[in-house]
Amino acid sequence: MIRKLVLIPALSVLLLSGCAELNTLMQSIPVDVPLTEADVAKGLKEALIVGSKNSSSILSAVDGYYGDELVKILLPEEASVIIDNLARIPGGDKLVQDVVLRINRAAEDAAKEVAPIFVNSITQMTISDAFAILKGADNAATQYLSSTTRTDLYNLYKPKIRQSTEKDILGGISTKESWEILTGKWNGFANSVVGKLAGFEAVNTDLDDYLTNRALDGMFLKVQDEEKKIRTNVSARVTPLLEKVFGSLD
Repeated sequence: MIRKLVLIPALSVLLLSGCAELNTLMQSIPVDVPLTEADVAKGLKEALIVGSKNSSSILSAVDGYYGDELVKILLPEEASVIIDNLARIPGGDKLVQDVVLRINRAAEDAAKEVAPIFVNSITQMTISDAFAILKGADNAATQYLSSTTRTDLYNLYKPKIRQSTEKDILGGISTKESWEILTGKWNGFANSVVGKLAGFEAVNTDLDDYLTNRALDGMFLKVQDEEKKIRTNVSARVTPLLEKVFGSLD
């Protein structure tokens, strides 16, 4: 009986102590707080930064462009006449394959530098833009980024493309030199009497302009893929803020 009397106060102390600790613990657990404007804006910027960095990493790897049929850069449309008449150019098939490889290598090289450019552009996003994007389509953020930054990205990216196309990549020959050899041989034929009688035209595509636009198309396509992953795949939300912002859409 004495033992029971002794145990009752002891248990009471433990229970009271447990309740106090439980109350403290409950107070420390954050309740669901509605998303603030700052959360949404920061979350969208974070998503685009994550997506652009992942895209840059993917495309800057060897065969990042060349090995992916969705973004692989082929010869300009204007040069289709060359492909259709390869037999008329000495070693034409090999020349074309070589130029395509070099073009994609140049894009892969330039892709190494694109992430900081995107990050700088992303910081310009407003709060109202962020809310519209959050409730938009799976590629709403990418479309916003493309429409608001493409011109600036083009102006910043093209010099990097030019540096890449002028760099000796394979066999001591640059991409631009390889392209000029190919088009030079074709244009020599197209401007000949036979070529003119056949109605062929010279190819004068600005390689750097063409490559810059195609490279940006591929980059935005990859950013779009990364955005969709973050929107639809919980495991792709690699930070607490991304979980909070995009979790509100689930």
